[in-house]
Amino acid sequence: MGSVWDPIVGQDRAIERLVQLARNPVHAYLFVGPEGCGKEEAARAFATLLITGSDDSSSRQAQLIARGAFADVSEVLREGAAVDKDEADNIVRHAATTPTESPVKVIIVHEVHLMRDSAAVRLLKTIEEPTPTMVFILLADQIVPLLSTINSRCVLLNFVRPDDATVIFELMQTGISNEVARSIARAANGNIQRARMLVSDKWLAQRQQAFAAVPYRLDGTGATVAQLVEELLEHIDNASEPLLTEHATELEELEERVALTGERGSGRKTIQDRHKRQARKFKSDELRSGLGTIATTYHSLVTSTSSHPETAGYSDAIGRIHKAMSALSLNANETLLLQSLFLQLPSLMVMARVAPVN
Repeated sequence: MGSVWDPIVGQDRAIERLVQLARNPVHAYLFVGPEGCGKEEAARAFATLLITGSDDSSSRQAQLIARGAFADVSEVLREGAAVDKDEADNIVRHAATTPTESPVKVIIVHEVHLMRDSAAVRLLKTIEEPTPTMVFILLADQIVPLLSTINSRCVLLNFVRPDDATVIFELMQTGISNEVARSIARAANGNIQRARMLVSDKWLAQRQQAFAAVPYRLDGTGATVAQLVEELLEHIDNASEPLLTEHATELEELEERVALTGERGSGRKTIQDRHKRQARKFKSDELRSGLGTIATTYHSLVTSTSSHPETAGYSDAIGRIHKAMSALSLNANETLLLQSLFLQLPSLMVMARVAPVN
């Protein structure tokens, strides 16, 4: 029998505590940890345990919860740059309803660290005075001042970023070599979800090289910047093909099931919305990883040429890159973001003539 905890890697302490908490559940939990650490999967696994009393991943409820299609487990994801008051109002209204087929109803709210003040105030009263059949699981990448009051009303669970050794071991269990696993672990930067996706990514090395070459191709012109951005986005589009194929297959299977059973409430829109979020997240993750590669290029120059007159410019470039990486979480226009950033980065073209990038 498979367990709902099986896909979650490097979080043994958090899982052990969640199993204990499920025996005497409370009304609200706050899961805190870096993106891709597994807290989303842990929230669905915990919801399964609360609803079924079992960690059996083969049960009907467990499979539906894992797909985001179970009636008594709702996931709230922001539509814009942050969870706003209107979305909080929807959560409050939903929290007032009773479970359809389970002893409790679970609401999983993603990215509460990006919640607006007005939304937090609106949600706080509901968390303080929930109905007896309601459980909230709030997910945050980090504790921000806004969450201090909400945090005090929740049981806090901390999730860690899996180290490279843990990711490499997990990947090697799938049969890939140590060398490939190490390359993927570096690209994933502790994001186990991304690491699993990169296993079948035949474009990874080419994409990494394209991002690494950016500083050496910049010449200060807008034409070059536009070309670079177009090329990088094309690389990412190529890399997304397996994900899009997976989405198409899932929808085809859904249509076949509907045709055979006449199933109503099949969750088609829910699945399509999830696909859109996954595609958007994939693109953001790729850009974040690629920008990290560019930042590493400048960082290596800063650490190796501390007395060089351009060192301050390289340090400034690293700061600009990290600021752009943060902006990706706010649904920024990727093309404009990259173009603006690249126009401000120092060129390493002269160095490329001395030591060309491979």
